Amino acid sequence: MAMAELTTPKTTSPFLNSSSQLRLSSKLHLSNQFRHLLLPPLHATSTSKISCSVSQNNQAPVAVQDNGSVKTKKECYGVFCLTYDLKAEEETKSWKKMISIAVSGAAGMISNHLLFKLASGAVFGPDQPIALKLLGSERSIQALEGVAMELEDSLFPLLREVDIGTDPYEVFQDVEWALLIGAKPRGPGMERAALLDINGQIFAEQGKALNAVASPNVKVLVVGNPCNTNALICLKNAPNIPAKNFHALTRLDENRAKCQLALKAGVFYDKVSNMTIWGNHSTTQVPDFLNARINGLPVKEVISDHKWLEEGFTESVQKRGGLLIQKWGRSSAASTAVSIVDAIKSLVTPTPEGDWIFFVLVYTNGNPYGIAEDLVFSMPCRSKGDGDYELVKDVEIDDYLRKRIAKSEAELLAEKQCVAHLTGGGIAFCDLGPVDTMLPGEV
Repeated sequence: MAMAELTTPKTTSPFLNSSSQLRLSSKLHLSNQFRHLLLPPLHATSTSKISCSVSQNNQAPVAVQDNGSVKTKKECYGVFCLTYDLKAEEETKSWKKMISIAVSGAAGMISNHLLFKLASGAVFGPDQPIALKLLGSERSIQALEGVAMELEDSLFPLLREVDIGTDPYEVFQDVEWALLIGAKPRGPGMERAALLDINGQIFAEQGKALNAVASPNVKVLVVGNPCNTNALICLKNAPNIPAKNFHALTRLDENRAKCQLALKAGVFYDKVSNMTIWGNHSTTQVPDFLNARINGLPVKEVISDHKWLEEGFTESVQKRGGLLIQKWGRSSAASTAVSIVDAIKSLVTPTPEGDWIFFVLVYTNGNPYGIAEDLVFSMPCRSKGDGDYELVKDVEIDDYLRKRIAKSEAELLAEKQCVAHLTGGGIAFCDLGPVDTMLPGEV
């Protein structure tokens, strides 16, 4: 058994009252499905000693108190099991109120990159403490324990709590952000319709859980594919949460599109703005070069190869994930995690004047583009910086763009009919056509 022991010097921390005592957290919840883990501040009172360990035989870590007594708790993980009186801790006086963030599929590769960005302050800021609520399955519960151990070892000051569990009704309690990454992968020979039904049931249940126990203004970002329709299912099962709060991730498509335009124009990608991906997160998606800008100029004025724009550009964005798998044998987990970070930051940061963001798929009700309502569809937005957004109205849509947007719209309407039994839309009928529109590399 590996053991790491931290002993504090015999001096009183300036951040704690002299009467503060190390104690086992009274907030620790230890059911088989849900475990509540608390992260203490970095300082302790005189002679306090923390023994932090996880062994192969699941022995609980030990808290040794000043009087020499030993207390143990099963399923408890080192410093997460201990807490202090924070009232006198100077460091926290300038911090914002802690926010709770739920992440499903928390033992997966995308989450493995994402969680540490969240905990470091890179997403919500260096003065924003967070609590992470990690949702997994019975099969992944040990892996979730490993995730908690790594978060513990990383000593993130802003990470105040970590909960792990398999019941969304417990994990989603009072959360203000829900990042729904977990979904069943598409198996060999599985039809898109079957994947819609299987994952749709997952997101219907998670929508019900959010509706029942989450913060009433929770922001929901669906990553698990097919993400547009999964997001629609989720919001339809959460009628108490504003539909505008539900998003589906296609920020990675936007990032890839910006990269391809920058490469073609011979500029760095920060020179590309006003980029939009319209429609579904599938091969019917429409990367919009008509409204995009490079160095403030219309793309078609900078890139003279219009044939490439109309044909090669879209294909390069769609096939990027598949090409990546060919190169190194795994999907784009790291860049997906980065795109989740980008999407969240775009929601909590005001959009620069004159630019717009695409960042996520949003609910179509009230849109100014003539797109059918009651879909989750990718459209250009501007963020107010408070988690809210508005649709951009001054967008040019020519015949070329409109025709392709209509194709993606038709696909989403067909997907919606496939999952009508999960959205309250009546009897499901599925006719998605013979063409497989799943993006290469997203199985």
